[in-house]
Amino acid sequence: MTPFWPPAEPAQADYEALRAAVLAGAPLADVAAARFARSGLAELIAHPVATPNLRAVVRGAARPAWAGHSDPRREALAAGYRLLLAAAEDHEQANDAEVAR
Repeated sequence: MTPFWPPAEPAQADYEALRAAVLAGAPLADVAAARFARSGLAELIAHPVATPNLRAVVRGAARPAWAGHSDPRREALAAGYRLLLAAAEDHEQANDAEVAR
């Protein structure tokens, strides 16, 4: 069975690998399996082994004839950068809060 989309979180990737092995009838004997056997799903989430499977696709687009002086492609690109910068800032603040504890 293949997933509808690839797992994005490392813990989900570990879980999906364990699940696929069990469904195939050949349980894995790796670090993720040992952690899952020791403390269950909570341990797998707290200390994932896998690296995230991140994918990006860039597609070009022609400028619409009706756009006038504005360029919706540039606006979409700027919005994407704002999203990435906000996510990076949130991640940095979360890390700072974690270190402060």
